[in-house]
Amino acid sequence: MKLITCENISLGYEGKLILNNLNFTIQKGIYLSIIGENGSGKTTLLKTLLGLKNPVEGTIFTGDLIQKNQFGYLPQQTIIQKDFPASVEEIVLSGFINQSGLRPFYTKGEKKRAREIMEKLKLSTMKSKCYRELSGGQQQRVLLARALCASTQVLFLDEPVASLDPIVTKELYEIVKQLHQEGMTIIMISHDVSAVLEYSSHILQLGQNDYFFGTKEEYLQKKMEMGGTDWVTV
Repeated sequence: MKLITCENISLGYEGKLILNNLNFTIQKGIYLSIIGENGSGKTTLLKTLLGLKNPVEGTIFTGDLIQKNQFGYLPQQTIIQKDFPASVEEIVLSGFINQSGLRPFYTKGEKKRAREIMEKLKLSTMKSKCYRELSGGQQQRVLLARALCASTQVLFLDEPVASLDPIVTKELYEIVKQLHQEGMTIIMISHDVSAVLEYSSHILQLGQNDYFFGTKEEYLQKKMEMGGTDWVTV
């Protein structure tokens, strides 16, 4: 089942074109990792897929079974966000805001869902703690729980393990792996090529003038044909 289709999209910012003529389709249930050098347009593409930015040219279609406001999104954290003075439970529940419209309260079903997600991510014992008092790994789990409240189908992650130590990094990757095995579609930006090759089913590699989109096996085959050197191809 097609979730997102990009047809001839070009992306840019501040009048500069950074990606041109991208064509690919994200099918339900895949684990897609987006890789590329700094400045290659990874975050710009992710925000465009989320509907937070408009493409310079081209069209993005989403499937009939899901709307863009139902995507779960774990963005890169800013310094201000890391110091946010709210409880863990308050932040997790805020994942429902886009679905609640003008309703000024959370339903019993939403509260139950939030409790289930916090239990799944081992956050229940710290639900009353202030977010800014948590470690970096705990904060990422809180934000992941928030994203899961927003969607049970598609999860977008932008460098989710940046600045985390190796043990916490492994734990977070394993959580995302489990979510994928349970049926979630994962779309993740990463610089960690070893993790990309371990966990992904598909890879989108962005370059200055070209790109590659395909399965992990196709990526490895093309890399072997190119002698293991840095490359980008269609």
